[in-house]
Amino acid sequence: MFAAIAAAERGSRVVLLEQNEKLGKKIYITGKGRCNLTNAGDMEELFANVMTNRKFLYSAFYACDNQRVIDFFERSGCRTKVERGSRVFPVSDHASDVIRALSRKLEQLGVEVMLRTRAAKIVAEPCGQAGIAADSSVREGDAAQPSVQTGEEADSSVREGDAAHPSVQTGVSEGVPERSESYVRGVELADHTFLRADAVIVATGGFSYQTTGATGDGYRFARELGHTVIEPAPSLVPFLAKEPYVADMQGLALKNIAIRILHGKKLLYEEFGELLFTHFGVSGPVILSASAAIKPATAAQELSLLIDLKPALTQEQLDKRILRDFEGIKNKQFKNALEGLLPSKMIPVVPRLCGISPEKKVNEITKEERRGLLALIKAFPVTLCGVRGFNEAIITKGGVKVNEVNPKTMESKRIKNLYFCGEVLDVDAMTGGFNLQIAWSTGYLAGISAGVAHENSKKKKRLDEKINCTEERHGKNYLT
Repeated sequence: MFAAIAAAERGSRVVLLEQNEKLGKKIYITGKGRCNLTNAGDMEELFANVMTNRKFLYSAFYACDNQRVIDFFERSGCRTKVERGSRVFPVSDHASDVIRALSRKLEQLGVEVMLRTRAAKIVAEPCGQAGIAADSSVREGDAAQPSVQTGEEADSSVREGDAAHPSVQTGVSEGVPERSESYVRGVELADHTFLRADAVIVATGGFSYQTTGATGDGYRFARELGHTVIEPAPSLVPFLAKEPYVADMQGLALKNIAIRILHGKKLLYEEFGELLFTHFGVSGPVILSASAAIKPATAAQELSLLIDLKPALTQEQLDKRILRDFEGIKNKQFKNALEGLLPSKMIPVVPRLCGISPEKKVNEITKEERRGLLALIKAFPVTLCGVRGFNEAIITKGGVKVNEVNPKTMESKRIKNLYFCGEVLDVDAMTGGFNLQIAWSTGYLAGISAGVAHENSKKKKRLDEKINCTEERHGKNYLT
């Protein structure tokens, strides 16, 4: 939607293909229905929260930064607010307001939205080959199809001077041509209708939240056109847990805890924040972030999660507190002495793990047993054994290999006038609005870049018409 808007603002005719019955189904459920549409942190913070291929995003982030996104929605009638962690939400707390703002802009710009329309394949052909023969399935007038016109005049949504945003150099993998060997011709729909286009932007998203219609078609399009696709994997996703006692604590949310995740003795991730026990394992902000930071192949193995339930206290301070608490309840059973120390759902579990009988009197607990309790509170163990599937993942890791895409334009290095943006690319970030910022930034850059292709196509057509008229008048060809 954002790419279509960026393209249409340049004066191009744009057609937006949407296989669902309405636009923005995934946006509607993001942020638990509130839509954390970006993050208000500075540029350094934006880049720091990108987990994969952050250098690839330099041009996109500088072309369309978070303030531009906020300004766009404010001007489009969706007021915003900034919450903890610099997360930006609609003032209304309704994701539907974000969708309405985008939809209104599409309508104002005359973008043709085709709902319940699935693209079957993207059609390309070798450079220099004769054009596709017209047939009854080619829509009339499609010679000037989806793209953008990059006029000199600035409009209300584009800040002056953005054409000269910082460039990024990325290595070209073996087999990636320095020049495109083919160029895009259009899109064939599922009903075999062919839509001719000067440029095509693939903004299909990834595999996550498949109930919203995510099919992975963008990966298939890319592979069919010769692109490498890094194997997609769920990210920002809960972990499975091995121990049965985890399910006994389902629904328990722990705040202000610290976690460490280890593979053997190697520390993979550590964080402070909130965690949630579920019937299958663990979730919550610190766990979702861990899934983004840990490589998919590693996350599939058994890992050790250690939860510090009292990170504000040193072991010595915690030991003194336990002694103080126990001093006033010497004759109570151990299971009844933990109420002020632990959440109620953990109390049946902790005695089993630290080896102290729940019925044992507090004054009978030995120093060694108390040390065992202390160690458990500072490093409560859970064995992680993989992550949940795509339908519970907020985003998808993996996607179109970025060194086969021009970071300054989002254009394919293999297929001229083919562009990729958003989650279909091998870029991803932490939770907090950063992934939607990637989508807005790359979509904007793809949209304005496709406009160059459209403008060049129009110039070529005008030149061809002029040459044809000259040939007809003089009966000869002046080009060699």
